[in-house]
Amino acid sequence: MSDEPALISRAVLADQVKERLLEDILAGRYPASGRIVETRVARELGTSQAPVREALRGLEALGVVEILPFRGARVRRPSTSELLDSYAVRAALESLAARLAVPQLADTDLAELTALVDEMRRSADGGDNHAVATADAAFHERIVQLAGNAALHRAWRSLEPLSRTYLTLVFPGADARWTAGLHPPILEALRRRDAEEVEKALRHHFAEIGAMLGRKWEVAGARPGPD
Repeated sequence: MSDEPALISRAVLADQVKERLLEDILAGRYPASGRIVETRVARELGTSQAPVREALRGLEALGVVEILPFRGARVRRPSTSELLDSYAVRAALESLAARLAVPQLADTDLAELTALVDEMRRSADGGDNHAVATADAAFHERIVQLAGNAALHRAWRSLEPLSRTYLTLVFPGADARWTAGLHPPILEALRRRDAEEVEKALRHHFAEIGAMLGRKWEVAGARPGPD
């Protein structure tokens, strides 16, 4: 029993390091395929290598990082088909979340979602793609949270970092105004408290993103599949 507090403390520290690394990846500090050096991260954060190693394993489980024997960890660049698969699952999860959330939506919830859409628009006008991505993620996660289903939220969180990391790293020049403009139809359906319309708007949202990715890969001469 004497070791239990130390184990809990180390687990909490590893989670904190994981969140910090994920923020740095989403901010573009670590480029696609860029190495993440354990000793350097530990030195920067003032910790030992053990929680950094555990944090990297956690990011590997999310599909954001890959750890190679004798080469260490690097930011993973998933295939197009893998990303599109994750969006298909997210569409299903968020549609279920909407059906559960809509009957219990409060005016304060709608005000919070409206503020996030407004933040996306302001950030897009200011050319701050990272802020748009952050508000985008918060908007979708809030819908999932409002469903009040912890298992659903855990499943969603296992996919969202992969999607956002890929867009941040691979398509940093994406049109932020276009991204922000995808969200008002979802918000309007939520304001009407029409679960069927919210679900339709969410599925259209992800279909538009999938089509955009397909067009960008076609222009780049790429094809779905492993890099």
